[in-house]
Amino acid sequence: MPRARFDSQLELLNEQLKDMATATESALMAAVEVLSTRDVAKAREIIANDDEIDNFERDIESLCLKLLLMQQPVVAGDLRRVGAALKMVGDLERIGDQATDIADVVLTLDGEFTPELKAHLAAMAGRASSMVHEAVAAYVHRDGDRAHAVIGEDEGVNEMFERVKQDVVSGIKDETNPAANLAEALMAAKYLERVGDHAQNIAEWVEYSVTGLYKGAPLN
Repeated sequence: MPRARFDSQLELLNEQLKDMATATESALMAAVEVLSTRDVAKAREIIANDDEIDNFERDIESLCLKLLLMQQPVVAGDLRRVGAALKMVGDLERIGDQATDIADVVLTLDGEFTPELKAHLAAMAGRASSMVHEAVAAYVHRDGDRAHAVIGEDEGVNEMFERVKQDVVSGIKDETNPAANLAEALMAAKYLERVGDHAQNIAEWVEYSVTGLYKGAPLN
């Protein structure tokens, strides 16, 4: 493949990955919203739109393989970008799945969360969503420092997950408080915890694509 054609396809890869990241972030934000508003129609819309993210994943993987097979990149940065893209699409697709899973939880809710659960889930959703936003923004702007700042933020999400688990245990022990929605709250929190993990993975691959360092060291 001539270099000019390769560069054109590399730019197409960049645009497709941006579009997928935007769609994934939008799905997550919508899922976080319906967890609070309990909008059943919106939850079903999120579930129905999951195919869009899956299609992005297939198209981007196909383009990455085409780039790798038709011309071995002669510049190390090219190889890093394509390799990182292959890794990132998997994590983006998983975040899309988590958004769908959260929407599924909304469809099963009966009554309200306790005030403590509602507050802790909202805080957890905000932190996880922020991680995704920052990781995506770091990719769009090719900002290694911004990506690096996301790494480690999942510890805060994990701490919030522990608070939700404590809320659930307290709810089970409280005989005056019915246990409705406790299992659902725990499921939603677990999905958000996974979102944090995937956001960190994306940030690590963005940092690698920009700097050549993966988790602080060259990737052999």
